[in-house]
Amino acid sequence: MNWEGWFTLGIVVLGVGALIWEVLAPDLIFLGMLAVLIITGVLSPEEALVGFSNPGMISVGALFVVAGALQNTGALGFVATRIFGRIESDRQALLRMMIPIASISAFLNNTPIVAMFIPVVIDWARRYRISPSRFLIPLSYATILGGVCTLMGTSTNLVANGLMMGYGLAGMSFFELGAVGFPCAVAGLAFIALVGRHLLPDRKDLIESLEESRREYLVELEVAPNCPLAGQRIEEGGLRHLPGLFLIRIERPEEIIAPVGPEERLKVGDRLVFTGVVSTIVDLQKIRGLLPAGDHRQGEERFFAGNNLSEAVISEDSPLVGSTIRDASFRTRYGAAVVAVHRGGRRLSGKIGDIVLRAGDTLLLEASPGFARAYRNSSDFYLVSEVPNSTPPRYQKAVPALLILVGLVATVTTGLLPMITASLVAASAVVGLGCLSVGETRSAVDMSVLILIAAAFGVGKALEKTGAASVIATVLIEVGARLGPVGVLAAIYLATALLTEVISNAAAVALVFPIALAAAQQFGVDARPFAIAITAAASSSFASPIGYQTNLMVYGPGGYRFSDFLKIGIPLKLIVFAVAMVCIPYAWPFRPA
Repeated sequence: MNWEGWFTLGIVVLGVGALIWEVLAPDLIFLGMLAVLIITGVLSPEEALVGFSNPGMISVGALFVVAGALQNTGALGFVATRIFGRIESDRQALLRMMIPIASISAFLNNTPIVAMFIPVVIDWARRYRISPSRFLIPLSYATILGGVCTLMGTSTNLVANGLMMGYGLAGMSFFELGAVGFPCAVAGLAFIALVGRHLLPDRKDLIESLEESRREYLVELEVAPNCPLAGQRIEEGGLRHLPGLFLIRIERPEEIIAPVGPEERLKVGDRLVFTGVVSTIVDLQKIRGLLPAGDHRQGEERFFAGNNLSEAVISEDSPLVGSTIRDASFRTRYGAAVVAVHRGGRRLSGKIGDIVLRAGDTLLLEASPGFARAYRNSSDFYLVSEVPNSTPPRYQKAVPALLILVGLVATVTTGLLPMITASLVAASAVVGLGCLSVGETRSAVDMSVLILIAAAFGVGKALEKTGAASVIATVLIEVGARLGPVGVLAAIYLATALLTEVISNAAAVALVFPIALAAAQQFGVDARPFAIAITAAASSSFASPIGYQTNLMVYGPGGYRFSDFLKIGIPLKLIVFAVAMVCIPYAWPFRPA
């Protein structure tokens, strides 16, 4: 191996160290590694930047748009409610999430599944006061484990199948990989649910941080006839599990219920009085049929399309000072409706419409997007600002968004369109049909994830080009050769599993494949078990966030550290390896060539 290979290995080691110690954001670390490789001449600029034009990376960007549309229309929330259900325990919740995800992943590429379900899992976890970091690594791992069960589960399987046919071996049948993939998936999911859950981090998320500040608003919402919560128990509807929120009472014409028990059933026309933090109130506003009831008594106020939430602090000179919220006529005067009120460190009581406003009160208003600009310099308010991500779902666009998703899955599954084409068409369709505005499209795409994925391609290219990856694979296989075919099989698996953590899965398969065939010829046995081992090992990217796209995608949203993947990924990798070493020789015996 020449100096470029040793230098690239050194850069990778330093990069991993920087990730572990969290010196900088992961995308900046990878960009820095690429810059060094370009400056030293290890990679040309074209080679280093090849990942930025990679179809996989472009597909991920388009899928972020589709996922954003599904979230903004409320379609993803509907899916999560039907698939995931309620969280009663960590183990039950992990299984409720992972089993459907792994099943879907057996028939659909892993990347779109993770892209679409990240926001679903985050909302689902926060609804039940559990950190999303408890679920996002299992989300990625479930797709990886499910992807090994069928030929089309991942693109890596297709690459390996193509190499098998190219080297004169029979191609794999659709479910052939299931003989090793299904036992590995069962063992892996069981490990995560029973043992691995204790190794998952419990990161304090933004809502919990806000809850510590105790800036509580008094909120009053009315249950409309189209509200899905009508007829449900409080516990069943999840209103006891929103972080930073407390249901004070339920007002009905005939009675006031306080305190509110978990078995109390909601009725149409109920007025729900909460205290809660802003981020949780945003979640409440996104529940279809829960309407702001701050300054009306007959339910005539409605959240119009395009409206969002704004915070406004009343000034001393404001004409609102001394008047009640009901008498202030917010709709007539400002084109806005009061959703909630905050006053210093006090927890307000009574009916929100009867609150007499004072200077310094903070109002949470339902208003048009132009409200903050129009009244930012008004003497009526000290401060006016929009609440991020507070636009309500476009429920009327949920069906078109779901149909686009179904079309995307169908065209990719049947091979009618490649992933990049199907994802770009789907992204264009959700914008064209109004499921997502142009501004929302920009915010839906997580650029840091795209940069991270693209830069990882460049680093993997350097390991491949300089021969460093090939040397690692050859050394491991030479060590295993002393133990005969079984030892070589184990060495081939481990070599591929190690390489897939630092270079792309497809590159790991392509590098180890010819070496494995040579080893099979040396022992005079059929090369098929070795090819199967390479295919299974290439998808065992559990021990680092940089080994596979789905791990990179959950890295940032989950608030993870590099060490989090090591803690749960290494034992999971060893368990899958042990199961594979039992299943492969049994299902594909070492027959003479």
